[in-house]
Amino acid sequence: MDWKKLRLGLLLVGMFTALIAFAHPFYVSISSVDFNPSKKRIEVSCRLFYDDLEVALKSQLGQHIDVIHPKNKAAADSAISKYIRQNFKININNQPRNLQYVGYEIEEDVAWCYFEVSNVTSISKLDIVNQLLFQDFKNQSNIMHIKVNNVKKSTKLDNPKRTASFNF
Repeated sequence: MDWKKLRLGLLLVGMFTALIAFAHPFYVSISSVDFNPSKKRIEVSCRLFYDDLEVALKSQLGQHIDVIHPKNKAAADSAISKYIRQNFKININNQPRNLQYVGYEIEEDVAWCYFEVSNVTSISKLDIVNQLLFQDFKNQSNIMHIKVNNVKKSTKLDNPKRTASFNF
């Protein structure tokens, strides 16, 4: 028996196994919700892996959208806006508020999606439903960073937990 070939074979199998373990995908989004009192608005940014977003757009809206190179930018904007507004909802001081779509941009493998809620004068309570990508990825986690009046709070929602409340 050639021990050198056996050791090399075992080393290659070990490296392949380690590569598979490290290549296993993880599913996470990060959303920031910042109150801008001087502009009387909440600014929301959602950071999602663009390929996960494309899966969600296809499965939930039935639209195949290439978010990096969309054939029709207006259709891509409309689909992204609709998807996020269906899966990310915000109540301010116990009042539901609509997210207004600002746009999106791609940075490496991530889609940054931007929204606003206008005419916000003060916040004492913020309730958020964040189920982005939950329908398509059972292991999805959504991290949220909230900033109101220089007070920062964060939480993580693991599928199926969808809601978080913040008091200020």
